[in-house]
Amino acid sequence: MAELLDSIHDTADVRRLEKKQLPQLCAEVRHCLIDTVSKTAGHLASGLGVVELTVALHYVFDTPHDKIIWDVGHQAYPHKILTGHRQELATIRQHHGLHAFIWRGETPYDVLSTGHASTSIGSALGLALAARAQGIKEHVVAVIGDGSLTGGMAFEALNHAGTFKDLNLLVILNDNEMSISENVGSLAQSLAEVLANPHYVKLVEGGKRVLTKLPALRDFALRAQEHVKGMVMPGTLFEELGFNYIGPVDGNDVVRLSSLLEKVKDLPGLQFLHVVTRKGKGYAPAERDPICYHGVPAFDPDAGVPQTPHPNDKSFSRAFGNWLCAAAKRDEKVVGITPAMRIGSAMDEFAKLFPDRFYDVAIAEQHALVLASGLAAGGMHPVVAIYSSFLQRAYDSVIHDVAIQDLPIVLAIDRAGVVGPDGPTHQGAFDIAYLRTVPNLTLLAPATRDELNLMLDFALALGHPCAVRYPRMNGWQSLTEIAGPKEEPLVLGKSQILYDPHKPQACAVIAVGAQAAELLPYAKEQGFILVNLRFIKPLDTALLATLAARCATIVTVEDGALLGGVGEEIGRILLEHGFKGRFKALGLPDVFLMEGTRAEVLADAGLTAKQICAQLTALELTNSMNKEEQYAVI
Repeated sequence: MAELLDSIHDTADVRRLEKKQLPQLCAEVRHCLIDTVSKTAGHLASGLGVVELTVALHYVFDTPHDKIIWDVGHQAYPHKILTGHRQELATIRQHHGLHAFIWRGETPYDVLSTGHASTSIGSALGLALAARAQGIKEHVVAVIGDGSLTGGMAFEALNHAGTFKDLNLLVILNDNEMSISENVGSLAQSLAEVLANPHYVKLVEGGKRVLTKLPALRDFALRAQEHVKGMVMPGTLFEELGFNYIGPVDGNDVVRLSSLLEKVKDLPGLQFLHVVTRKGKGYAPAERDPICYHGVPAFDPDAGVPQTPHPNDKSFSRAFGNWLCAAAKRDEKVVGITPAMRIGSAMDEFAKLFPDRFYDVAIAEQHALVLASGLAAGGMHPVVAIYSSFLQRAYDSVIHDVAIQDLPIVLAIDRAGVVGPDGPTHQGAFDIAYLRTVPNLTLLAPATRDELNLMLDFALALGHPCAVRYPRMNGWQSLTEIAGPKEEPLVLGKSQILYDPHKPQACAVIAVGAQAAELLPYAKEQGFILVNLRFIKPLDTALLATLAARCATIVTVEDGALLGGVGEEIGRILLEHGFKGRFKALGLPDVFLMEGTRAEVLADAGLTAKQICAQLTALELTNSMNKEEQYAVI
């Protein structure tokens, strides 16, 4: 039953409830979240933990006039439920469905998009300054947590905010043991309510004014106040940054939290409210294992998420994790680094086997590479496992701390290319374009899981910066599974011909990564040359020269951005070698790719194996009709 939730169409309806009804509303929101996500897949544990906080915020603040900025959008499923998307939640992360994270303009409540972490405080600060500059009276609240306080940008924003002593801004730390964790005791809870009391604030401010003419005594009193608060609360750091720290308080007690927020709402200046929540709250399996239930597939809520044994996992990610364990057994200098993606990057087994050689740096991607540079300079062999879209945040370090110094660091780039349901903030569309131009950096892409092992071995032995990009998908173990040749040993800058019909004026497809394996059956069926590029940088210029002299039509295929991609570079090299036939570069279009399965997103981009073959056929027909046509990029 959803007696209250059925009457909630926007947050104004939440504010019409009596405070004593809020616990029931929370229970209904939690049930709706479990019921929906168990059918659709998505993020679960984080949302379960902030149900009470979400209800309390919308109950106390006049949203959407007042602004709530959520850090890490996977916390915001309850927010979506209360802001008019309850029915649409069944389409979340699906093709043409509800956005996976907070999306600017999706509702009047969503003024900024949030997909990655540690941005809420800076965004909220900007909104508060904009409101002040325009004379707009509104409250701005940043909700950070679920690990995102570990990101350096959060502290940069806190430090900057502290320079605006007269600015009204509320930062709420959702502490669910993924950021900093302090037990919520009765003393701390009661003290937090005292600190939020306007009479206490007036007393403190009045005391400061009285003691203005006695600076020594005033400084002593302020230090005494800070030390007393510091003995029972972890807020000294935030006080030093210029915020009035309040907490920690129980973030899963909606009635008490609402009462506290009503007091905090009226306090002037910079406020920092520390609430402690339980990730996975209200669903026992998620409470026991919040990491497993952070992001879930569709599952039976009564049975829980099935625990798939690692041997049955055919993903490129698991192949990487297995390789890393094997490499560490062979080489005691191998160390693994991840920015908070131990499970996602399949480093869980490595972390168990080699805890002294595993470094989870939290949500601090740039630091991950800086740390790797120090380890490499110190004689270790660092392997940094990082998502393609997260590596964008560390691009400066790729150049300055890795490539310029020519350090032997392996970048294992997970989620490269089309990622799918997580949408535009997580698609790995740009890594080829932004890495291809960096000197000293070798870049590879495997067609199969066995080839991934070969490439990682090659990268580890290279002695220079090397990146291996691989997709979020189950892949073929080897080419022989699809009646292809065996994986050949790697030679720097050499591609592999997977199929050659040995026909005059042949057509050729040069494919990057897993798409080479996917195209192999079609190459044999339709009789075109299929090249597994292997090395995106450096390119196999000798093979390209041979193809330029031999082929009538050449097509490149990459699951990365077409603009700046490797296809453009191949086209340039072919032209330099006098290619006179038809050329077409296929890749991801110049748009941000929305949610959908990998197959759906590739189909939208015209990059399924069947669509690629159809375009190749059309080019062949065009070429046979006009033999005199010169080289053209279509």
